Amino acid sequence: MPITYPGAPAAHLRAPCAAARRPISTPALMACALVLIAGLSSGTARALGYAEALRLAEQQSPGLAAQGLQLAAAGAAHGAAAALPDPKLSVGVENLPVSGMDRWSLTRDFMTMQRLALMQDIPNQAKREARVQLAQARADRERALVALQRLQLSQALGLAWIAVQSSDRRLQLLDELLAQNQQLQDSLPARIAGGSAQATELLAARQEDLGLKDRRDELQRDASKARAALRRWVGLRADEPLDDAPPPLAMPMAQLRAELQRHAELAVYPAMRGMAAAELREAQAESRGDWSWELAYSRRGRQWGDMLSFQLSFDLPLQKGMRQEPLIRAKQLESQRVEAEQEDAARRHLLELDENTAELQTLERQIERLQSSGIGLAADRAALALASYQSGKSDLGAVLAARAQVLEARLRLIELQSQRDSLRVRLNSLIAE
Repeated sequence: MPITYPGAPAAHLRAPCAAARRPISTPALMACALVLIAGLSSGTARALGYAEALRLAEQQSPGLAAQGLQLAAAGAAHGAAAALPDPKLSVGVENLPVSGMDRWSLTRDFMTMQRLALMQDIPNQAKREARVQLAQARADRERALVALQRLQLSQALGLAWIAVQSSDRRLQLLDELLAQNQQLQDSLPARIAGGSAQATELLAARQEDLGLKDRRDELQRDASKARAALRRWVGLRADEPLDDAPPPLAMPMAQLRAELQRHAELAVYPAMRGMAAAELREAQAESRGDWSWELAYSRRGRQWGDMLSFQLSFDLPLQKGMRQEPLIRAKQLESQRVEAEQEDAARRHLLELDENTAELQTLERQIERLQSSGIGLAADRAALALASYQSGKSDLGAVLAARAQVLEARLRLIELQSQRDSLRVRLNSLIAE
C-alpha cells in the first residue's frame, strides 16, 4: 500500500507570491519566478539516476581499470609472440698461445684469431604458431574477464542501490507511524482529563513510541551502511536522492535458461581452453627441435689472411621419453582439467538458475498477495480496532497491536520487493554482451 505525505514543497513555492492581494509589479514577478526556479532545481537537479550511477561506477572502479590494463598488457604482448629471439653477438679470441716464444701474442701465430660472431636462434614454425595462438587466447581470456568484471560491477551497484532505496522506504514508514503515535500522545491527556481514556493508555502509547524509535535507530544504521556501500561505487554522489530503480528483468527466465552458455563466467572458459590447447601444441613442437645459424669474422695477424665462418646448429631431441613426452602429457591433463571445470561450472550455474527461478516465482506470488489483500486486511483490522476503541468497546492495546500488524505487513512488502529486485539484478548480470 503506497504511503503519501503532505505536499510541503508546493506550498513553500507558492508562499512568496500568495501573500500579495494587490496587482504584482514586474520586479515582484521576477522574484517569484526566481524562487520557483530555485525550488525546482533544488528538488530535482541533484537526484542521481541509475544509468548515471552505473556510468560513474565504471569510470571510478579501480578493479575494472586494473582488468582493462590487464587486457591492454595482453594485447601489447601479442605482437611479440611471433617475433624471433634476440640475436646474440659474441666477441673472443681463439687459439691464443700460452707458452713458447709466441705466448700471449695475438699476431705472431697464424692460428690465433680475434673472433666476432653474430648468432640467431630459430624456433621451429610449429612452436612459433603455438605461441601466437597462446597470446591470442590469453587476450581473449582477458577480454572475457573485462566483460565479467563489468557485470559484477553492475550487480554490486544494483544491490547497493536497492539496499539504499529499501532503507529509505522503511525509514519513511517508521516516520509516518511515529507521527501518528505523537498525535495520539497529544490527544490522550485531554481525553484522560475528560474521563474518556485511562492513564494506562498514555503509558502504552509512550511505550510504543520508545519501541518505534529503537527500531528507527536500527533502520537508520542500516541506511547508513547502505549509503556507505553505494559510496564505494559512485563516491560522494551516493548521498544524493535516488530517482529511479534498476532495470527490470532483461529477458524471460526460459530464454535465460536457453542461453546459459553465454553466462559471463562460462564465457571465460573457451579462451582458457584455447590457452591450454596452444600450450599443448607448443609442448608437442618441442619434439621437432629448433635450429640456429652463426656468422663469424676472424681476424689474424697482418701476415695471415682474415677468415669468415658460417655454421648451422640443430637441436637433437633424442630423449623424448624423458623430456618432451612427459611435458606433452602434462599439457594434455591440463586441457582436460579446464574442460572438466567448464562442465562443473555449467552445471552449477544451471542449478543456481533453477533455484533463482523458483525463488523469483515465490517472491512475486507473495508480493501479489500482500498488495492485493494482505496489507488491506491488516489495515481493515486496524480500522475496526480503532472504531471499537472510539466507541468504548475495547482498549487502546488492541489498536496498537493492530497498527503494529499493519507496520509489519508494509515492512514485509518492502523486504520482499527488495529481495525480488536484488534477484533480478543478479539475473541481469549473468549474460555478457
